[in-house]
Amino acid sequence: MSLLAKVQRGRTPRPPRLLVYGTPGIGKSTLVSQAPSPVFVPTEDGLDEIDCAKFPLAATLDEVLAALAELRTQPHDFETVVLDSLDWLERLIWDRVCAEFSVKNIEKADGGYARGYTDAVTHWREVVDQLNLLRSQRGMVVVLIAHAKVEKFEDPEAPPYDRYSPRLHKHASALVSEWCDAVLFATRKFRTASEDAGFGSKRTIAHAIGKDGGERVLRCVGGPSCVAKNRYGLTEELPLSWAAFMTALAEHTNHQPDPEETQHG
Repeated sequence: MSLLAKVQRGRTPRPPRLLVYGTPGIGKSTLVSQAPSPVFVPTEDGLDEIDCAKFPLAATLDEVLAALAELRTQPHDFETVVLDSLDWLERLIWDRVCAEFSVKNIEKADGGYARGYTDAVTHWREVVDQLNLLRSQRGMVVVLIAHAKVEKFEDPEAPPYDRYSPRLHKHASALVSEWCDAVLFATRKFRTASEDAGFGSKRTIAHAIGKDGGERVLRCVGGPSCVAKNRYGLTEELPLSWAAFMTALAEHTNHQPDPEETQHG
């Protein structure tokens, strides 16, 4: 059969691949615990107060891969796999790279000069490959959780500015963000105002919008303040709620038969 005979047309709906990152205590894990039948693969301790199914805390990369392999090969009724969190998983990957080169610091691996971070990408791809199999063979939604960091972004069309991004090395962040269908930033709504600081100077003050320290939201489209994207044509901002996300996803799936990826930042 020729390759032309295998050409497919139209959309091919598949379970979403999501990266959710955000500020400390915003409720990332709680949000994802509302996904369909989730099971967590934890690399950091912090799920004790959340009612969810979870594997034992993974202390090595092998333990993470073993959990993913079990989900792929063994009978179960879970519909969503959650890695919580990616930045702690990165530490396990760095430990593996250090062990391979018999060094104690990723900076010194493979002769130094940042080669260790490049070697780590090989292990990141191994994790992504396992997640791909869970998505394609078991039909599982994939959700990755990460903390946020503030980085300086060198914009070629504007002066440099600070923005939020996943707390990962740039190589890992680029790989994971490109693979995911949506990168969502969880935060609170604030407004800024300039106030008199005395002696003729001004200072910028942030004021929360909404109760309890500010309304919690998901940023779905990137901009100067954060890295975000989605391939579903979602609005720029949604309430921090799994139900709200799924409602928006269903609306755009039903009304936009061939959406283009929306990505900035």
